[in-house]
Amino acid sequence: MFQNRTLYHLSHIDLDGYSCQLLTNSIFSNRKYYNSNYGAEIITRLEEMFLAIDESNEDKIFILITDLNLNRNEAVFIEKEIQSRTYLDIKVQLLDHHITGQKIADSYSWYYLNSEKSATQITYEFIEKNFGFPDTIKNKLPAFVEAVNAVDIWLDKQTKPFEYGKVMMRLISSAREVNRFLFSDYDHEYKLFLLEKAMNLLSEESEKQNIALDDNIHFIKKAFFRDSGEDDTFDNLLTFKIVDLLTKNRNNLTVEYKGYRGLLTYSLGNTSIIGNAFLRKNPDYDFILDVSGKGFLSIRADGQVDVALMAREIGDGGGHKNASGGKIKGFKEKFKYDEVKTVIQDYLDEKASVKRELSSKRVEG
Repeated sequence: MFQNRTLYHLSHIDLDGYSCQLLTNSIFSNRKYYNSNYGAEIITRLEEMFLAIDESNEDKIFILITDLNLNRNEAVFIEKEIQSRTYLDIKVQLLDHHITGQKIADSYSWYYLNSEKSATQITYEFIEKNFGFPDTIKNKLPAFVEAVNAVDIWLDKQTKPFEYGKVMMRLISSAREVNRFLFSDYDHEYKLFLLEKAMNLLSEESEKQNIALDDNIHFIKKAFFRDSGEDDTFDNLLTFKIVDLLTKNRNNLTVEYKGYRGLLTYSLGNTSIIGNAFLRKNPDYDFILDVSGKGFLSIRADGQVDVALMAREIGDGGGHKNASGGKIKGFKEKFKYDEVKTVIQDYLDEKASVKRELSSKRVEG
């Protein structure tokens, strides 16, 4: 039923959610991953998923949703989208453990709920039944799944699996170095890399595996960003990689204000270090503007434009000539970068038409 299909897998953004995707990653050669928190983001990710299906050439699709309980509107959305694509062979399966989804689970045959197990445990059993795991990983999985299950549903506290699960939970919750809105694929690759390293360490015989993982978190993270290249500090390795990603995608991230060219990021963080490094590598850009989900602005420059004046004009803020901040009143959180960019560019255009303190940049003919 699920064999030889392209996988579209939506899961939660915690240890349990990413662990479900680590399991399917070993089964499906053709796969696309999506991750969502609860709330309005779920519909956004489902819309992205069906758009990707439409843009592909595949006709056999497997939609898997794990560690997310849906409300009725979201379940109805899935049903309507599938029914509007009768020319495709689409199978859908939801595997969850949150009791708040019980009413919806009772209404849809594809909605499986078991509140006594973690989503990772449920997904593991689902794959075992329908596929079976390859020899390269199957011996490592039971202990890994047991640890995730123990900590996610708070089972058998103070046991070795629970203690190891606690460290893995922090490993994932602290992995915020890559922005998942700007670089979702790279962020997902990062999370699965961390979990695979944790699983491999757990498979080694040791009395204090949780302590060993705790001691190695820094080195595991650093190994991902080093990527077999020259060694450096963690901050430098991370900055180099993020700046490289921003530079490669800069055409899609560009905004303008009064003739000045800027790079727009969304909830990037660490704007001073990354912003300065980007501007040094890309001298044809005048500023970098990072917007948070709540509308807070962080603006950096490298002598090309006075961002203190810019912050005053666009965000009732201020600061220094090369480092300033402010806030866009009434900004509503969004989950697609393209939507953020449209809103911000329109906002900058509006502000540019009424504010005169910062002079427009002359464009040389």
